Amino acid sequence: MLDPYPILPFTEPVHGTIQLPGSKSITNRALILAALSKQTTTLTGFLFSRDSELMLTALNTIGIACHIDQAHNTVTVHGSGAEIPVDQATLFIGNAGTAARFLTAFLCLKKGGVYTLDGDVPMRARPMRELLSTLESLGAAFEFHQTDGHFPFTVRTAGISGGCVHLDASASSQFVSALLLIAAYAHEPLAVIASGVRPAFVNITVEMVRAFGGAIEQPEPGHFKIKNDAAYALTNRTYAIEPDISAGSYFIALPLAVGGQIKLPGLPLHMLQGDTQFALVAEQYGAEVHRDQGQWIIGAHPATNGPFEHNFSTFSDTFLTLAAIAPLFESPTRIEGIAHTRAQETDRVAGIVTELKKLGLKIIEENDAIEIYPDPIALKAAAQKGVTI
Repeated sequence: MLDPYPILPFTEPVHGTIQLPGSKSITNRALILAALSKQTTTLTGFLFSRDSELMLTALNTIGIACHIDQAHNTVTVHGSGAEIPVDQATLFIGNAGTAARFLTAFLCLKKGGVYTLDGDVPMRARPMRELLSTLESLGAAFEFHQTDGHFPFTVRTAGISGGCVHLDASASSQFVSALLLIAAYAHEPLAVIASGVRPAFVNITVEMVRAFGGAIEQPEPGHFKIKNDAAYALTNRTYAIEPDISAGSYFIALPLAVGGQIKLPGLPLHMLQGDTQFALVAEQYGAEVHRDQGQWIIGAHPATNGPFEHNFSTFSDTFLTLAAIAPLFESPTRIEGIAHTRAQETDRVAGIVTELKKLGLKIIEENDAIEIYPDPIALKAAAQKGVTI
């Protein structure tokens, strides 16, 4: 059990400017794309987190040099195309879903490689089977050391054959993204037909592959055709990583809770990340989001209408932010489209329900949804008693 972390409440409206860190989702995609380029690529706005540092360590271990300038939030990647220099390695990916899925697919491009991968105990339970089965159909061979379809395992690689593959992506859209990132280097053109796709993060992958020079067609939803005659390259050899709007959700929500105004610099008008939809949800509660080129300004006049109902299936990383402040409003909030978050690094639905109930609130939990009923009297009583979340 970790020691409690005390949080001092706001005693007046918030005012300030927050420089958001780089997007984790974009950071780890950019690392794979830069590694697949035969250029030297500089990634700016880089997010230094456990997930990205595990990816950097893995890339360096397999011979792809990554030079870090943390003071300026940049990483320079000396890409090697699909020619991974080291043919045998043991890699640890912690609990990083993007590293687990993207790195496994990336390694399968190597002809004659043998790689053993493992992660934290929770990672060993996270969904991998659909991706690994697809990679087997494309030429890889997996030996599982504990549970079939899960970490830890050893993969023997032979390059990616190409052709047409079908997979169920309902457990994780990262399965599709992992294939799209490497498809340009398959032996033959690759077509991916995926069911259960949540498009927000896959769209990020598609746009980033195109930015690096890859060719992806989407004739219909869930269908992807990737040419294998393009080598990744950037004209100016620099890729700017967007600020993390998932982290930005906390600061979009904050004026709703305590009043005041926050400025978020560095946010372009048009962003890759689907989590920008959180701002639209916040506006229904009374947030005022002024979007200028290069900066968002957030204020709030909390609304009194409701009840509220939202589907977070395409931007689920931010549903916890709304759940945390929902008890402060006058009307109930229903959040749907979140069943898949039960299989992430933890059961996020059960986690938020457990903690909100400690505040004396009425919470209705379903597999794919939660309903939160505000109760100011219960909140005050919990605050006076003292609660550890």
